[in-house]
Amino acid sequence: MKYVELTVSTTTEASEIVADVMWNYTDFGVTICDVQDIIALQNSKETTYWDYMDDELTSAAPAYALVKCYVEEERAEEMIRAILRDIFTAKENCGGALEFGPLEDTKRTVDGDDWIDVWKKHFRPIHLGRIVVVPEWIEYQPQEGELTVLLDSNMAFGTGEHETTSSCVELMQEYIKEGCTCIDVGCGSGILGIAAVKLGAAKAYLTDIDEIAVTSAKHNAALNGVADKTVVAHSNLLDDASVLGDVMMANITGEILVMLAPSIPKNLKKDGVLILSGIIESRLDMVVKAYEAVGLTVVKQVRKGEWFALVLKHR
Repeated sequence: MKYVELTVSTTTEASEIVADVMWNYTDFGVTICDVQDIIALQNSKETTYWDYMDDELTSAAPAYALVKCYVEEERAEEMIRAILRDIFTAKENCGGALEFGPLEDTKRTVDGDDWIDVWKKHFRPIHLGRIVVVPEWIEYQPQEGELTVLLDSNMAFGTGEHETTSSCVELMQEYIKEGCTCIDVGCGSGILGIAAVKLGAAKAYLTDIDEIAVTSAKHNAALNGVADKTVVAHSNLLDDASVLGDVMMANITGEILVMLAPSIPKNLKKDGVLILSGIIESRLDMVVKAYEAVGLTVVKQVRKGEWFALVLKHR
């Protein structure tokens, strides 16, 4: 189905009113894009993690918020006319007590399934050492020695395309031994845990705080025929400290890796290996120091593009 995306530029103060007007005319979603929200979170007392936000964003914040909604293409003309009319009526009713900004509008036609089609068009088998990540809808004949990991959804992060994921998959192949136990913290699509089982792990424990990721990981584990060797949990970490991993992986962000540093070692065997990825250079020292503080030391460091991955062991 095709939709028309309507975007109205307004002020932060008036953005909720504009959004409320839009909700009167659509069931297909309304979004407010406002960097002031990020700035407010950064300045709040709550713990927030903006690991990859451009620092210049806060010093050169745009003056206006963008409020977007989607309406069916067939009725778009009359709907958009009514939306804009009601927005300007709301402005008049405020009598100048609230600044609405320019209220400029832009429109574009989008396909509801565009993002799926684009991803499927460009996602091809990815070779990462012995592991080949293959889209489920592509028929692929593995070569001798290759192990395929099928993925059916891009709803959760982790296809192997990104340097952080590919670094993890390649490093895992150096340390996973037949019959070992693996733990993946922040599993996303499940690619790391599934690859671990394909490489010979007897059991892989996968955790994530995102319900979509948990659903995706379970689905992909079943798709690869390894559901009986994987346990997927909706949590930050494993609750059971008696589960010990020979190899642990965490491909998240530097800030969150630091936050998890005091808890991760409890599930790592004394001779186990911890692989961390998702670290940009400005966070590298911070991550290393956090894990050194809990008794782990870096034995290997790799870099892909702007991203670093570390291999650590107990001292």
